Amino acid sequence: MVLSYDLDKIKFATDKPTFDKAVGLYEDGRVIDFKMEMGGFSAIVEGGSSYRVTVSARRYDEGDCDCYLGQEGTLCKHMVAVAIMAILKGKKIDEKDKKVVSAPTSSGQQRELSKKEISDVKKSISSAVKYIKSYNGPSRIWFAYQNSLSEGCNRLSAIVSELPVGKQSAEILVKTLLKLDDKLCRSGVDDSDGTVGGFIGEAVNVLEEYAKIDPNCAKTFKELEGKETCFGWEEPLLKIIDKK
Repeated sequence: MVLSYDLDKIKFATDKPTFDKAVGLYEDGRVIDFKMEMGGFSAIVEGGSSYRVTVSARRYDEGDCDCYLGQEGTLCKHMVAVAIMAILKGKKIDEKDKKVVSAPTSSGQQRELSKKEISDVKKSISSAVKYIKSYNGPSRIWFAYQNSLSEGCNRLSAIVSELPVGKQSAEILVKTLLKLDDKLCRSGVDDSDGTVGGFIGEAVNVLEEYAKIDPNCAKTFKELEGKETCFGWEEPLLKIIDKK
């Protein structure tokens, strides 16, 4: 059966506590009697009780569980554990795949990117930014929309956190923030809960750290001069230029 999701999709689109608990259930062998069904999968997940769970092959968050969250229509750790089983079929989860990055950080490792790395990073960022889109739908899809913004920012956080410290990385990050700012100011992104704005603020902290490690990174901040952003996030970076 062809799945429409993979482990990255689950990791970036699910809140960290739910994902971590689901991984624990999977690794502890709590997902039993796993079967392929019409359009999806079923299993018994052993926790405080034994729960009957079904998960769609189209969307990992579509299905059913007889735990109290499942009965309320809320994605639960049992459904996520079954989705992980559908992907991995009992294989071990790599430690890197279990790591959830919810905010960007500086790697602290100083070096420049190769041409191929630059190309790959830009493609990854473009793919992540697609999840941060305009909102013009009915209220019933509001939560799904917010989840899409969170997934996009989580994917960006993982990418940024792996970047080496250097002028090229700083330039890529500055351009990414300007693109996100444009989406917030002019492209109809509804960031009412501050997901995208929060990512931008954390990414500015990363750029400040870059400038401390490698002063050449601050040269990329000149692109922000004369720019009018949504909430003035560029100001700390321009202050670094002024001090020089």
